[in-house]
Amino acid sequence: MKPTTVLIDRHPGRSTQSIGLARAIGTDPDLIHEPSVGVVGTKGDSQCYLGVMAKVEAIHAQLKGRIGQGQGQLKLRLVQPEYTIATSDGIRNGTREMRYSLIGREVTNDALCEHLSATGLAGTIAVVACDKPPVGTLAALLEHNRPSIIMSDGPIHPGTDPKTGETIDLVSAYQVAGHPDPEYRHHIACHACPGYGSCGGMFTYNTMQTFIGVVGMQPLHMVAPPSDDPRRVGPFAAELVDHLANLMEKDIKPRDIVVRDSLRNAVIVAMAIGGSTNVTLHAPEIARAAGYGDFWKEIMTPEEFNYLSQHIVPVLTDARPYGKYSMVDIDNVGGVQVIVRELLDAGLLNGDMLTCTGETLGAQVQRLGAKRADGKVVYSVEKPYKPTGGLRVLGGNLSPDFSAILKLAGVEGGLENNLFRGRARVFEGEQGLLDALDQKPETFQNHDMIIVRYEGPSGAPGMPEMLDPTSRITTLCRERGIVVALMTDARFSGGSVGLVIGHVGPEAALGGPIALIEEGDEIVADLNTDELNCTALSDPAIRAKRQAAWDKAVADNGGIHPNCGIADTRLLRRARLSAVPATRGGGLHPNREVWVRNPRTADRSGFVLRNKHRPAANKTF
Repeated sequence: MKPTTVLIDRHPGRSTQSIGLARAIGTDPDLIHEPSVGVVGTKGDSQCYLGVMAKVEAIHAQLKGRIGQGQGQLKLRLVQPEYTIATSDGIRNGTREMRYSLIGREVTNDALCEHLSATGLAGTIAVVACDKPPVGTLAALLEHNRPSIIMSDGPIHPGTDPKTGETIDLVSAYQVAGHPDPEYRHHIACHACPGYGSCGGMFTYNTMQTFIGVVGMQPLHMVAPPSDDPRRVGPFAAELVDHLANLMEKDIKPRDIVVRDSLRNAVIVAMAIGGSTNVTLHAPEIARAAGYGDFWKEIMTPEEFNYLSQHIVPVLTDARPYGKYSMVDIDNVGGVQVIVRELLDAGLLNGDMLTCTGETLGAQVQRLGAKRADGKVVYSVEKPYKPTGGLRVLGGNLSPDFSAILKLAGVEGGLENNLFRGRARVFEGEQGLLDALDQKPETFQNHDMIIVRYEGPSGAPGMPEMLDPTSRITTLCRERGIVVALMTDARFSGGSVGLVIGHVGPEAALGGPIALIEEGDEIVADLNTDELNCTALSDPAIRAKRQAAWDKAVADNGGIHPNCGIADTRLLRRARLSAVPATRGGGLHPNREVWVRNPRTADRSGFVLRNKHRPAANKTF
């Protein structure tokens, strides 16, 4: 791979602003011709991002104090901190602006690509918050491939209802959206999210921060502490500079760390924490940026993913949204390193993978003195919280891409003998469903399978997540003692619970089978065969007739189905024309052809994954 470090040459025009910058930020102008280092952060319009700037400034100050030409100092050029921008998932869920959320991952990647490549940073420390910007940040660092390290900004503390003492959070607020008392709705809204930090449950943010830690790009003990933990602007900042200096001295780059087995480690931990379905969207993007174009062929097949989740990897955490506790509770019992230790000891992770601390994963866990599972917040592999992993991907005639994803850890009912059989209730977009839940909630019946389509990467465009409707459905089901499932070509928040299936592909906008479902069709989700089927579409004549009608609607509307969302901005237009399927990461690539910088082979290490507590179930793929 060609070097991506850029040096300021001796041209007076190019040197003058570099000299001026060095003087303005208080560093030695004589160092402007040395390799550059700097700090980056992610920002946006929510509490998730409020703590980022303080951490960035603390790390920048630590770097500045270490840079110079004296004994033991770092002879480097320091650049000022830079920030990316993203929307707020928590504020925008259930609105059309939510289409910008996943696109924000791409915007973060683009912004950091410009900064890292044009500035040519030889070393980078990133502070990340919310859901999508951390993945876009990691992707940019992998593509730039110079020494770098990430720190989570940290989760928010859960709220407390002062009237009941009940622990509440953002998901609690979404779940009361259909409550008839406006004062109660406002009461919960006022107390659900005190302070600042990213969503505190095992939602997408903490799923992906744990992923980034286990894949090796963030020190494990920096994942779980809350955003307002003083360590994040104190000792953690100093540690990060030490680690970056070590990475630069030894020329350890992101692609040395993020390899086939470290990606597999991270996915297995995501299963074990009952993590968000979004991991199956983001893991392919991270793998792509690391040089592997097709996660599901090169890193882990759907067959292996499902077998591991069903038979080998249990859920170890009693965590929100399916359990009781938040990430700050996990920190209080020892942090993410406790979970990693349990999985390492059981034989489920390859402990020889290199990490950003310069150590292997196993050595990092040992140095941190990781505790044993407490058995209340974090459970052991031998005696887990749930016997099976939290995620399952589905094929069948509705998901020929084998892309449909179910968060099994969050299912609260409806699976009899691992089978759900329901009646299709079709909605041409999320807003129609929200209107029905608002105005006619009584029309939803036991074993309805709600279909929300034309909300995929190209159709929406932007593949919004659906925390608002799923939360309302969860409340409706709990109140009435029924099961209502939901299936969509869009995606879900990590805070969604219930029998919800997302990422169904190909998406409706591109003519996928989900577009051919009609009201009242029988839909079968079978976890014994890992299939999602529409019974009517098994009849070739019915399918051909419906396909012809869909093709005519597209032709009559100038090549795009009339039920697709309006792409009325430059970004949405870009997504409409370039979004790739969820199985390939859902990113934006010209002509929908996934681009990989410097592709490489997914070399096997020889490590064989085994659960020593389930020897009869172990299987080699």
